[in-house]
Amino acid sequence: QVQLVESGGGLVQPGGSLRLSCAASGVAFSWYQMKWYRQAPGKERELVATIGTSGLSTSYADSVKGRFTIYRDNAKNTVYLQMNSLKPEDTAIYYCNAVPVASRLSSLWGQGTQVTVSS
Repeated sequence: QVQLVESGGGLVQPGGSLRLSCAASGVAFSWYQMKWYRQAPGKERELVATIGTSGLSTSYADSVKGRFTIYRDNAKNTVYLQMNSLKPEDTAIYYCNAVPVASRLSSLWGQGTQVTVSS
């Protein structure tokens, strides 16, 4: 059974930090590019960060550059999103997405985890 299990979301004050985790099971983790998306109420889904299969290549949305870091531990089949200096506009549901090397195959999605930044 293939699944992505996310954790680490919650309520945090502006300027605070959270680390999101996405653990994969039932897949060859090292064969997947990993991404984090987010979606706020009434807004389009936004690509936040991407990391290549080896972890050497990363990219970020302009809105989070310098504040967020994506990294992966292939030995643990887990990808992380470290979020620092959080702002109220970061409030959203965050989703983990696994993109296979074989483009003919469908990508996989986690269930989403809520991040709320508020004082």
